[in-house]
Amino acid sequence: MSEARLYPAPSHVPSSCAPPETILSNGNHLSAPPEAGGTIIRFYPTNRRTHSKSAPTMGVADSKPSEAKLTALFDQYKDETEDSILAEGIESLCQDLQISPDDFKILVLAWKLNAEQMCRFTRSEFVNGLKNIRVDSIKSIQSRLPDLVNEVAQNDDQFKDLYRFTFRFGLDSATGQRILPTDMAAVLWKLVFTIREPPILGRWLNFLDTHPMIRGIPKDTWNMFLNFSEHVGNDLSCYDDNEAWPSLFDDFVEYENDQVNQNITKDKGKECDDLVIKKD
Repeated sequence: MSEARLYPAPSHVPSSCAPPETILSNGNHLSAPPEAGGTIIRFYPTNRRTHSKSAPTMGVADSKPSEAKLTALFDQYKDETEDSILAEGIESLCQDLQISPDDFKILVLAWKLNAEQMCRFTRSEFVNGLKNIRVDSIKSIQSRLPDLVNEVAQNDDQFKDLYRFTFRFGLDSATGQRILPTDMAAVLWKLVFTIREPPILGRWLNFLDTHPMIRGIPKDTWNMFLNFSEHVGNDLSCYDDNEAWPSLFDDFVEYENDQVNQNITKDKGKECDDLVIKKD
């Protein structure tokens, strides 16, 4: 499975390579294997600047962030030809924050900025997002990020919101993409589950990796995987094929059963009674 980092070059999955919407519609998630030499996901250009611009020296933000400081901070990293921070500027921002671009904290930051797509922070996203988390400088962002990570780690609703954001964030909105390529989905699953990793994640990713005919993950499958991983138990013993799971999950459980050469019992017992499925 492709290795990738958090920020791709623009249009990280060309429209000609994006799987058609019908690949996973109605459970038809199997398609012809991708051609050899398929798209390689890169999260920022290889021809990167060797030195970042120096960010303005600012202290921890006051109780009310400064609009002037936020504007200056945005201008420090924005692209020369358009009013957005693009891949190169984001990498420079990460360097000044002393955080790797593929760090979970950067995903949390993008979520708090409500960024529409990878590799781009618009002026309104950046200024309004930082204002909402009450920071206006590199130093105050560095101080605030650990608190934001702790909050999302401890709050079910916040983590669910971050999880669902991650799917949208991974799409190439410039081409109208609606299904995540499987290799991109795997990268984002690993990233978003930096915290609260479900026990079945490794087996799930291995299943996707060993089934190259699964070429895309639609929104419903992405969203329901969170419920699925919480419900089925560490060993899939609470799985019930009478539940309305996507057929891809049925295939995964069947594959796992074949791997261990045993069937998962239909008698779930009390342990499974305590696991409540929450679908919305």
